[in-house]
Amino acid sequence: MNSGGLCCVKYGVTTDYVLGLEVVLADGRVLRTGRRTVKGVASYDLTRLFVGAEGTLGVITEATLALRPAPQRPVTLAASFATTAQTGQVVERVVTTGLVPSLLEVMDRTCIRAVDDLLKADLDRDAQALLVAQSDAGGAAADTEIALLTRICEEAGADFVHSTDDPAEGDLLLAARRMALPALERLGTTLLDDVAVPRSRIAAFIDGCDAVATEHDLLVGVVGHAGDGNMHPTVIFDPGDAGQRERAFAAFDAVLALGLSLGGTITGEHGVGLLKRNWLEREIGPVSLAVHRAIKDALDPAGLLNPGKVFRAATAGDLEAVAGLTAVR
Repeated sequence: MNSGGLCCVKYGVTTDYVLGLEVVLADGRVLRTGRRTVKGVASYDLTRLFVGAEGTLGVITEATLALRPAPQRPVTLAASFATTAQTGQVVERVVTTGLVPSLLEVMDRTCIRAVDDLLKADLDRDAQALLVAQSDAGGAAADTEIALLTRICEEAGADFVHSTDDPAEGDLLLAARRMALPALERLGTTLLDDVAVPRSRIAAFIDGCDAVATEHDLLVGVVGHAGDGNMHPTVIFDPGDAGQRERAFAAFDAVLALGLSLGGTITGEHGVGLLKRNWLEREIGPVSLAVHRAIKDALDPAGLLNPGKVFRAATAGDLEAVAGLTAVR
């Protein structure tokens, strides 16, 4: 999938750490990609082609990965805001000032309340958004980064800002973010999305998701990686209610349309899979889609590898199948 995670704002995503691969192709041949040198531009970058291909081009049997030193003891910050606009202002200033925290996450009010119900963490249930950040620069450098981020939050009008260099307390602050999806899953079946938008449009995206929730009479919680704009809007519904199920998939599509309208992408890390196949051409266009299909046909002409994913149009049967799951990801 070429996924990332909470620390990708500083450390990047999967492909940034894959130096080489061993891949079994559809016809049984074994392909080795990559090299041991720091630089190298002899031939196409096949390693990056296979990372993120969702298993449609080959079966990866070995990966050579780059390692990093373990991060230093982090300093953690949490800040709550009365408006999403304030939260968006903080993210924009983080980018424009060149601040690179190791983690910068956001939760909307729906997520805050769901987590508070689960953890009894005494979160600000009236806050419109909660930011959680960390710096693992170490020592004085981490203190300086968090002090600057604290000032940015305060200047944006944060209702509450707290930071700590105690690892245990930092873990407690991060627990709210890490438990966002489990907390939402307690409320019903979830359609988990991963739309990424420019960081300057995060506030508009969260507000837009709130409008989608109102329009379709459903809960939509938004949690995500504010540092790189990868949001995880999550539609919550009762699969036993035919009306809710229909509205849930309509809301899911509305969220994708919202992301594209803001200059974003239909998937930041989870991939196209089943649910988003009908949206791929809308984002990349017919020429790009034709190139993708040509690569797929060249490497897997019989369609053996992860059949039906990514390129075939989604059917009503596909949607009914995933609607029966307790959580759709």
